[in-house]
Amino acid sequence: MHFHIHVLAKTCWRHMLVAACISLIPLAGTAADATGAAVGSAASDGNVNEAILQELKAIREVLEKIQKQGLAGGKQRAAKPTTASISIKDKPAMGSASAPVTVVEFADYQCPFCLRFTRSTFPSLKRDYIDTGKVRWVALNLPLAFHKDARKAAQAAHCAGEQDKFWEMREVLFRNPKKLGQEDLPEHAVTVELDVEAFKACIASDRHLAAIDQDAKDAGAVRLTGTPSFVVGKTASDKITGQVIIGAQPVNVFNAAIKKALGEAASAEPPAAGKKTPGTG
Repeated sequence: MHFHIHVLAKTCWRHMLVAACISLIPLAGTAADATGAAVGSAASDGNVNEAILQELKAIREVLEKIQKQGLAGGKQRAAKPTTASISIKDKPAMGSASAPVTVVEFADYQCPFCLRFTRSTFPSLKRDYIDTGKVRWVALNLPLAFHKDARKAAQAAHCAGEQDKFWEMREVLFRNPKKLGQEDLPEHAVTVELDVEAFKACIASDRHLAAIDQDAKDAGAVRLTGTPSFVVGKTASDKITGQVIIGAQPVNVFNAAIKKALGEAASAEPPAAGKKTPGTG
């Protein structure tokens, strides 16, 4: 099955089914998945729509480059993972450490689909699961190669985390995808009320780059190559194993995965003292 990439991109944009369209391209590797991986429905916000259009253009350039290198012809893409195990040791987390379920999110601060998820889906998940003690949310990094400022933005979030403002900075970065350059970051530091000089020194040191790059390696090891991507599973101290969700899916997809994981976590709990396990004497 062969498609002209330009026509495909236009068709995808017209129908706003970006992930479904990209999945039709018979490519191996990251380029086809790096679209925001999957999209449930179109964002109503005009700025987000424009960002998605720009994303499609960037993806088209990557795909054309791959074709010119002769890597596209005849190769089949590996199947998308349905489960994965991800290390979460010493990673930024929101919510109770004793929550029965953990959701791991891989994100890119220049990804418009990540912005869509942050605006339209995450607030209800936070209200229903994180704030109620049912879910712990862990943030990992997957800066895509064609997003030139994504890696530096990830540094900014971690540097803000040194001043206990990781999540505040994360929110600001997602909402300013066109202002993630080196010169923009001190302004964001002011917005979240950081010690700006300490923040700038942290950025200059590059001391968080190794951890950011390790996140990306961990994602690649389980074939998570686009953003946003998620793993939903029973809480553990160092590693989460669970269901994979690819893309900015609607909230019902997350509800189903989280409720399934909650059920599995409950069934794995030892019986209360004095309570017999069914089938025992």
